[in-house]
Amino acid sequence: MTVDEPQAEIERRGNELRAVLSGVWTSAHAGPVEQAAAAIMQEKQGAGQVIFDLSGIASLDTLGAWVLDRTRHQIGELGAHADFVGARPEHRVLLDEVAYRGFQETPPPPRRSGIIDFLAQVGESVVQAGRDLVKGVSFLGEVVAAIFRGCLHPARFRLTSVVHHMDMVGFRGAPIVVLISFLVGCIVAQQGLFQLQRFGAQAFVVNLVGILTLRELCVLLTSIMVAGRSGSAFTAELGSMKMREEVDALRVMGLDPIEVLVLPRIFAIIISLPLLTFISAMAGLFGGGLVSWLYGGIPPEIFLVRLQQAVGMSTFLVGLIKAPFMALVIGVIATQEGLEVQGSAESLGRQVTSSVVKSIFMVIVVDGLFAMFFAAINY
Repeated sequence: MTVDEPQAEIERRGNELRAVLSGVWTSAHAGPVEQAAAAIMQEKQGAGQVIFDLSGIASLDTLGAWVLDRTRHQIGELGAHADFVGARPEHRVLLDEVAYRGFQETPPPPRRSGIIDFLAQVGESVVQAGRDLVKGVSFLGEVVAAIFRGCLHPARFRLTSVVHHMDMVGFRGAPIVVLISFLVGCIVAQQGLFQLQRFGAQAFVVNLVGILTLRELCVLLTSIMVAGRSGSAFTAELGSMKMREEVDALRVMGLDPIEVLVLPRIFAIIISLPLLTFISAMAGLFGGGLVSWLYGGIPPEIFLVRLQQAVGMSTFLVGLIKAPFMALVIGVIATQEGLEVQGSAESLGRQVTSSVVKSIFMVIVVDGLFAMFFAAINY
């Protein structure tokens, strides 16, 4: 045994056991430290008080202090009193810091009612929805304020950026919108023919396809496609810029991110969505007319004549009137979620998902509100 190894000289005086410690009580001598502590525990039998004399310890680290404090607690649990004496100030601080606490059995989780948990989750969802609504209204206010500032200073309006985003939203998004609308028009006409032929009313499929496509399907399908395609792209673009601190760099340069990043995207989607809605309506009517000709035996000229009789200008305008409002909702939600991205890829994915889900939900809500409004004014 070297001089540096931890040692414990035990002296018994009646009911008192005194352990005089010396040497180096550090992690480099972990084995001897445990052996010395075990020797004290073995000699403890019959002693009512155990005193640890630390005046001879040359060096003490966290491991040594933890073993000593653990041994003191173990002696106390056996009914004896144990204490430290003669410790240097720095050793006393270390002993106080380790503050050994015995492992306690984890109490079982409290029993909870499934109904209460469900109601709590519903309440949390309602509160979160309210917070999202307040954030959305606040962000919309910032956008409106930026628009007024742009009207006062037209030179700050970024037309090039608007045209670029119109190309991405409108021109590049037109093929998929046309394809989806064409297929949906075909499906609606086919199913309408199969159901109406039971009553000998196949000719009314023209009314079904025309009114349903122009009033609801064209604008709803287009808005959902734009929300999933362009809205998610807006969120991802702004989120990536936020992660790379480009948004903060714009603020440092004295530029408003709302004017530079948000307004061009919102204007582009507001202009593009009505155009895509018109293209979607034409594709849906073409699909419905093609299926009516192939399955229902309705020639194209008869289809067009009956379509003019069934559909008025008001029916055509309903879909176009709703399109800018749905575009505004999609643009505000997409850009807001993008600017709320934090510094991680997980946050980016979460905000993109939230952007698409919220946009589609709000598009359906806006469509329902317009349906009630137009029904109330009999339009």
